[in-house]
Amino acid sequence: MTPEELNKLAATTRKHQQQFAHQINVCVGTGCQSSGSAAVLEALTGEVKKTGAQSSCLVRGSGCRGMCASGPLLSVDPEGVLYGPVTVEDAPDLVRSLSEGKLTRLVCESDSPFFTRQCRVVLENAGRIDPERIQDYIAMEGYSALARVVTEMSPGEVLEEITRSGLRGRGGAGYPTGLKWSTVAKARSEQKYVICNGDEGDPGAFMDRSVMEDDPHRIIEGMAIAAYAVGAKQGYIYVRAEYPLAIKRLKNALAQAKRDGFLGDGICGSSFSFTVDLRLGAGAFVCGEETALIASVEGRRGMPRPRPPYPAVAGLWGKPTLINNVETFGNIQSIIRKGADWFATIGTERSKGTKVFALTGRVANSGLIEVPMGITLREIVYEIGGGIPEGRRCKGVQTGGPSGGCIPEALLDRPVDYESLAELGSIMGSGGMIVIDETSCMVDVAKYFMEFCMTESCGKCVPCRTGTSQMHDLLHKITEGEASLDDLDLLQELCEVVRNTSLCGLGQSAPNPVLSTLRYFKDEYMAHIVDKQCPAGVCQMRHAVEV
Repeated sequence: MTPEELNKLAATTRKHQQQFAHQINVCVGTGCQSSGSAAVLEALTGEVKKTGAQSSCLVRGSGCRGMCASGPLLSVDPEGVLYGPVTVEDAPDLVRSLSEGKLTRLVCESDSPFFTRQCRVVLENAGRIDPERIQDYIAMEGYSALARVVTEMSPGEVLEEITRSGLRGRGGAGYPTGLKWSTVAKARSEQKYVICNGDEGDPGAFMDRSVMEDDPHRIIEGMAIAAYAVGAKQGYIYVRAEYPLAIKRLKNALAQAKRDGFLGDGICGSSFSFTVDLRLGAGAFVCGEETALIASVEGRRGMPRPRPPYPAVAGLWGKPTLINNVETFGNIQSIIRKGADWFATIGTERSKGTKVFALTGRVANSGLIEVPMGITLREIVYEIGGGIPEGRRCKGVQTGGPSGGCIPEALLDRPVDYESLAELGSIMGSGGMIVIDETSCMVDVAKYFMEFCMTESCGKCVPCRTGTSQMHDLLHKITEGEASLDDLDLLQELCEVVRNTSLCGLGQSAPNPVLSTLRYFKDEYMAHIVDKQCPAGVCQMRHAVEV
């Protein structure tokens, strides 16, 4: 498909959609499907047909609107009304409301802070297109960035645009994307690879899964642009097999992109060729680390290796390899389409753009959000998240998954960016954000994450394999009321050893939940050890002191 044909198809699709007076977009993401949205979609389709409204009302599946706690959700456009939770029984009333006025009893306030405080870049199409129709993506200027890149820009110009945007990798470490791309581009090799890391394994995290389910073509377009910039001809999307809906839609999108000339030979009438294949992971947390992921793609056991050499120089099958995660690739299309300067106006001086978070835990509005870098944790928890249910007190926020840290309520006014979170002893991570209230014990929270790290350790290096197990044993001893102050000192020492001597980033960051809770909630550790009591009443102390 040439750029001219692409523009013509986009215009044709938009014209077709505009002939409908109403469009009902039903969320068919995993969250809403688990609440019955597929049946709601079927019921609405049947009701529209029954009432003879097919010519004036378009009913289609769409992506996640973010407010997962209120699902199943659907929107009616152009009115811009959001409804939820919706049931099959609501279908007749919803169709009647198209002519009689909005159905007040089901309205979700789309002008609430949950929506108005967000800034959607990666998620801009979620809830607005059918993820299984390439035409819907094209109608939203999909693949226009790729067409422009391969017909009007040189690889060097693409690299310059991404570098100037200030985009940093959204997989956790925040490495400058333009610098990583430039390193691969400079590597001398006839064969190079591009890999999309969709192995999202953090407890409570579902950001990348939602993007893969809701807007799969966005990832493919971002990968193709990256491949053009670095000189790669082959790409792989690595996604865990536990995401069946994401896999289904990615397969469908890859077939459509190849059929319409956005993958394969001579993309958009140019001399550029690029293909993408899927690789399924078995769910090992360590495969989120890039060298372990590469080993898994090659068909070997997913275990990390020492670096250097880095994948950008010697990665997949020893060839230069670019690895970015789903959200990073999700930003590329917008940067090319709207410009690096536009992207650089969002966020902070050193952390540009937006970040997608899975907001979960003890918060009223749990779900998927995308916010500008620099927003404070307090704004996320109390404005977007709606505060703590049942009038309870917020104790802290855990960011960055099992490799992150726990930030106390007193520091929630700090901005969310890479540097600020690092100063607080946490990390951005891939985007998990868990709100903790006064009913949780911070020692127990640290033990939970350490148990995860211990179980998911690949076992290749002794510090991680043995150290996480010993740290978990010490935390268990503390929660049982059997620990001494010497055990607390040993726990601190073990954290430093594991952090400084583990082979890969996962082992090196495993102590973060313990170190951060020791830093900010040491009084709870002391209560367990000295007073033999759990302040939150969570831990069943074997040697509790009777009061």
